[in-house]
Amino acid sequence: MKSIVFRCGKEEYAISIDQVVSIERIENIAPIPHLPGYLIGFAKVRGELIPVLDFNIILYNQPTPESSGRMIVLNMDIVRFGLAVSEAKEIMDISEEDIQQVGLVNYTHTKYFTAVANLEDRIMTIVNPKVLVNSLEGIREIIDYLHQLVREEKNETATE
Repeated sequence: MKSIVFRCGKEEYAISIDQVVSIERIENIAPIPHLPGYLIGFAKVRGELIPVLDFNIILYNQPTPESSGRMIVLNMDIVRFGLAVSEAKEIMDISEEDIQQVGLVNYTHTKYFTAVANLEDRIMTIVNPKVLVNSLEGIREIIDYLHQLVREEKNETATE
């Protein structure tokens, strides 16, 4: 499984490269009041407005430092979003025999951890971004609202 390896806190995590659109600097994020704490705002990436989730806040309740952090732009079936992380480290091919299922992946609060890669000199947790997004409280309403805005934009463009 070809993956992007990234760091949050002192731990390493991996996401399948199939869902990664790009890795960007964390900049020009427009904060919007009254959003859930993990949703730090919206960023314009290649002309598209995307919500930015802070994985450090989700995991450790600590914000990602904007100066050194990175944003992994992920393409989901329903929406693109940015995942703010401490550092995007490398692209790595993780073999199936290095991936182990652990009991913690069934824990209610961490269903988005699908497995652990047990490599010779390091261990990293594999994250499923679809499960992550769907497990966050309040995210469904935000995604529905974004879809409504996109539909309205398309209708306005079609009538011009």
